Amino acid sequence: MEPAPTSPHPSQATERDRDIVELLRCGGQAAAFELVAERYEAKVYRLCVALLRNPATAQDIAQESLIRVWKALPGYDGRASLSTWIYAITRNRCLTSLERARETLSLSDEAVQAEVEAVAVSDTDTGTIATIHRLVDELPETARRVITLFYFEERSVAEVAIMLGHPEGTVKTHLFRARAVLLEKLAGLGLADPALWTT
Repeated sequence: MEPAPTSPHPSQATERDRDIVELLRCGGQAAAFELVAERYEAKVYRLCVALLRNPATAQDIAQESLIRVWKALPGYDGRASLSTWIYAITRNRCLTSLERARETLSLSDEAVQAEVEAVAVSDTDTGTIATIHRLVDELPETARRVITLFYFEERSVAEVAIMLGHPEGTVKTHLFRARAVLLEKLAGLGLADPALWTT
């Protein structure tokens, strides 16, 4: 059975997906999954992009996650909100994918040089935006995910907390610290205006 973490706002989340839960209770798994796919497919994909930073891989893992949700739906027990449960499954699939990638990654001299050249070309071609994304990529993993979801995906603190399985206070702390680091680095590059990356 998939994990069932605690949701920051269980009452709101539970109310939102009450129709799906009712279908499950009545044995309507197929109809329930149709609603899940309609409501969460795009959100699952965006979470995968934020965690994996590779749209093609994210598409594959998002599909794997939805398949896992389909198979696990009969075992959903309501201890966590449905959204929290779905995001937990998605996070687990992403983490598994990242582990597989680490096991097979080859850091040859050619690969490292290609990466350096790619970053240099990106900055030259797209200027400030590429620089900001590069600085975000250099943040610690959790801070990077929080910044990506909050600013680039325009998620609320509550949504980021649910998607990443963290308390809202932890999300706010990561946002505060990451913003401070980014502003300091941007200032060093003469790009200290927060509007460059918060809008």
